Amino acid sequence: MRDIITEIWQTARRNKLRTTLTGFAVAWGIFMLIVLLGAGNGLINANMKQTESVLSNSMVVFGGRTSKAYQGLQEGRRISLQTRDLNTTENDFKDVIDEVGARYEIASTISYGEEYISTSITGIYPNHTKIDKMELLYGRFINAIDMKEKRKVLVLSNRQAKELAPGDYAALVGKYVHVNEFAFKVVGIYKDREEGQSEAFSSYATIKGIFGANTDETGNIEYTFHGLSTQQENDAFEKDYRRRLNANHRAHPDDERAVWLWNRYTQSMQMETGIGIIKTALWIVGLFTLLSGIVGVSNIMLITVKERTHEFGIRKAIGAKPWGILKLIIIESVIITTFFGYIGMVLGIMANEYMDATLGHETIDTGLFKATMFLDPTVGLDVCIEAMVVMVIAGTLAGLIPAYKASRIRPIEALRAD
Repeated sequence: MRDIITEIWQTARRNKLRTTLTGFAVAWGIFMLIVLLGAGNGLINANMKQTESVLSNSMVVFGGRTSKAYQGLQEGRRISLQTRDLNTTENDFKDVIDEVGARYEIASTISYGEEYISTSITGIYPNHTKIDKMELLYGRFINAIDMKEKRKVLVLSNRQAKELAPGDYAALVGKYVHVNEFAFKVVGIYKDREEGQSEAFSSYATIKGIFGANTDETGNIEYTFHGLSTQQENDAFEKDYRRRLNANHRAHPDDERAVWLWNRYTQSMQMETGIGIIKTALWIVGLFTLLSGIVGVSNIMLITVKERTHEFGIRKAIGAKPWGILKLIIIESVIITTFFGYIGMVLGIMANEYMDATLGHETIDTGLFKATMFLDPTVGLDVCIEAMVVMVIAGTLAGLIPAYKASRIRPIEALRAD
């Protein structure tokens, strides 16, 4: 075996250009496959991260502006969701809607000792953590007793807590801070998301009672639902629900801008469809890229065998067996494709790591929140190994057929070959 490897090395040194072209075809095919799949996985992972942070069978309702004139009222009227909209949601759709909540947001200043921050405080129902999933670090979140008794309690993000208590922010739990002129007790600290602005949370009844007692505005409505498993069912529900809410504000029943609906379930379905299309497209492009490398290797192996027909004749003339010639071609193909395939794989992984270090830390502002558009562009080791095996087999087969013919040719005919 050592003699064969030495002979292959000497052959490669004598045919540097041919060996380089073969290696480049192998390395480039595997490199591009890994980079394409890695880039696709980075996009998919980023989108999956966004969807995993919210409950899929949930909906958030926002007030908008009318886009159609109706009942003598002009278009462009601002629609603010009110208590009757919350009652309509709770009472008229019990067959579909499960838990109903609302969000009432105010801008305020929170101070603790000499430290203070300007931020927003959102009054929420206890079901909010089911809809927007959060990781609690210390303490607890808002519960039903806080709502019932209108407790002045506060849940901060770890970023806010660090600004108020730089030394030991976990010690804030159980302490009182000032929200404008009111004292609120910190009952919990949650892990802030990298994207978007930090917000503090309190009981909806408390925030609405203190800061929104003189208005009937209810803020945004959010709820969970069940039984809507298809796009058609969701569209029908949204149309009926929007019509009911529009009627509360004398807006046109078909005016989709008067009330905005953020349906996480249809968004999730669209996301899954888009991810499926991206995966299919990436695999098609990647396989064609790999195929181009296979074609390159095959052509070079065909040329290699043809060029060495004279050499094979000499080997047979001095007693070489046909299997010895075949074994030489197979081992040479395996070694070259494996070596350069490994180089292509390493370079592909390095390229993915570079993308993760650069694009992976960039965010875009969607208007509602900031989102990471590229996350963890990795490719499974099994995919890399399978790509290398395919390349090795293709290169071996490409050289095996002409090599077999060359090994069967009579020495006198092989010696006459150009």
